[in-house]
Amino acid sequence: MNTIEVGGTVAAGFGDVRAEFAAVVAEEDGESGAQLAAFVRGRKVVDLWAGQGISGTTLTGLHSTTKGAAALVVALLIQDGALDVDRPVAHYWPRFAAAGKERITVRDVLVHRSGIVGVDGGFTVAELADERVIAERLIGQRPYFEPGTAHGYGGFVTHAIVGEVVRAITGTGIQQLFEQRIRIPYDLDVYLGLPAEFDHRYRPILPWRATPEMNAAFAANSPSSHSVAGISYNLNARGFTAANVMALPNDAAVRRLGQGSVGGVGSAHGIAAMYAAAITGIDDREPLLSLDTIAIISAIHSSGADLVRGDSAPYALGFEAKALLYPFLGAHAFGHTGSAGSDGFADPHSGLTYGYTRRRAAFAFNAPENARLAAALHRAATAARFAVSA
Repeated sequence: MNTIEVGGTVAAGFGDVRAEFAAVVAEEDGESGAQLAAFVRGRKVVDLWAGQGISGTTLTGLHSTTKGAAALVVALLIQDGALDVDRPVAHYWPRFAAAGKERITVRDVLVHRSGIVGVDGGFTVAELADERVIAERLIGQRPYFEPGTAHGYGGFVTHAIVGEVVRAITGTGIQQLFEQRIRIPYDLDVYLGLPAEFDHRYRPILPWRATPEMNAAFAANSPSSHSVAGISYNLNARGFTAANVMALPNDAAVRRLGQGSVGGVGSAHGIAAMYAAAITGIDDREPLLSLDTIAIISAIHSSGADLVRGDSAPYALGFEAKALLYPFLGAHAFGHTGSAGSDGFADPHSGLTYGYTRRRAAFAFNAPENARLAAALHRAATAARFAVSA
């Protein structure tokens, strides 16, 4: 195991988290880099980084951790009373009703029960950068399974659909609302559309280090390009591979347009601060979400076998149901991981919020070190709470 220098700070009582992070980056790939950040009840307790050229303000691609940011915009519209998720998508976006989709609700889309996981023939990278183009392609697409009968992850398309609903309600896109209502007011280092002047802070996602064992495992478990899973990951597009999936945020157009399913850019601190802003507020600002809204968006909707991601993909309303992934968290914990290994969540019960990024793409969809790091943080946060109570 290599010794890797870790930068950043931890609050008193969180020293074990620093040690766990140091062990993770040494085992994984310390040169490529990673970041870890956490807040407890709105107070920053961990802000760490490691790797060549990596600091606390380094930005990298978030893949589907982006969905958590987009889902917070949806949560605000629910809270405002502007969005009824049990109305059909076609109520807001009539053209979506084509090809047997007239009864699919907004809720179905947000919990991945719509049957719309991709499009016949797949998308080009240029199309994947622009959710308006994705939405146009989806109008004529029939569901891949009967809506409401199962759940299957809509990796690239979820917020292209929801984005059209948001646009119909507000006259603007998810990206603009995130900027106006969430990122700017809380000064967050998470972007749905990275301004060109911040490009110098971006570090590209690196491909995973393939070993013979990894290659054999991938060959044994890789979905057929025309299976439900393959379509969700866009493997049905000519020449598109798993390596293209991992590299998507490195495409300048993907970063610039910030499509709400996979196009976000940010830092671990930005992710953890975003979730802290949602549930507790930060820097003396009020929380974004009321307790009633948190109860609505964190309720578990879909669990068991996902037709795309398998058994470890439970969903709340627009988020992953994190309590079923990390059992030490409270029942209302919510967040979203990303396919290169980033992750973020909020646990309203403990007040813990979490952000993690890594530059080297993980071999698994959810990098296994997230469970280790989240558990270490939860132990420290719980011990600190009991110490204060005593």
